[in-house]
Amino acid sequence: MSGCPIDHGQGGNAAPGHHDAQLDFSADMSYGDYLHLDEVLGAQHPLSPGHDEMLFIVQHQTSELWMKLMLHELHAAIALIAGDQLQAAFKMLARVSKIMEQLVHAWDVLGTMTPPEYSAIRPYLAKSSGFQSWQYRCIEFSLGNKNAAMLKPHAHAPERLAQVDAAYRAPSLYDEALRLLARRGLPVPADAIERDWTQPYAASAGVEAAWLQVYRDPATHWDLYQLGEELTDLEDAFRLWRFRHLTTVERVIGFKRGTGGTNGVGYLRKMLDVVLFPEIWALRTDL
Repeated sequence: MSGCPIDHGQGGNAAPGHHDAQLDFSADMSYGDYLHLDEVLGAQHPLSPGHDEMLFIVQHQTSELWMKLMLHELHAAIALIAGDQLQAAFKMLARVSKIMEQLVHAWDVLGTMTPPEYSAIRPYLAKSSGFQSWQYRCIEFSLGNKNAAMLKPHAHAPERLAQVDAAYRAPSLYDEALRLLARRGLPVPADAIERDWTQPYAASAGVEAAWLQVYRDPATHWDLYQLGEELTDLEDAFRLWRFRHLTTVERVIGFKRGTGGTNGVGYLRKMLDVVLFPEIWALRTDL
């Protein structure tokens, strides 16, 4: 049966004791009302005659929903770290890593689309591209991968541009982590915590030395040690997400240019070289 939610009620053979289940929701908020399912399930509008366009639309729409939740959790975690409330932040960062796992598996589904199937719908996409996702750009900026050029794809939509620009100008997750280390008395160089937040973060030997103090004495710095490992988990998951994006694109379109004007696989390969929390990775060699 199409469109059936997870259990959520009685089948034809109701179990004993369930005879009083409410079946009439005409006067109350229903499941569909609460989730606004008419709007959500009515938001798929294929433009091509191709059967596979529905897969393409649903995969990207669900990914945007997961990214909405990721930003919700990331913003809260950054604020909590800034307020020295690490335990609550850890739960949120762990959730962000799990969301990224869901996004990795979403590429598995899109990977079932073959090159001829994608070629049949590609002309109908015009210049639209995931490269233009404002939520993804906010995630990149919140994780520290700052690049002023990435504001331009949103210049035509002032409200969205304002949101992306705010993420661009704000301290990143790693910036707030380093400020926390400094507040705890660790020797974080001043230029790592008093800087232009719009600039990409550059690895620092002084910052690595501060993290090494944490990792060499976890018992004394347990919550900071745990923070370092939460950041490691998050970047590990993010790398997998990027890698599966790359391999799916190469599998479906090869080395064609992307619909948004990027050089496709080449651009995605370059993104694999970006390291968000460099000292967290480098210190492992020095321990």
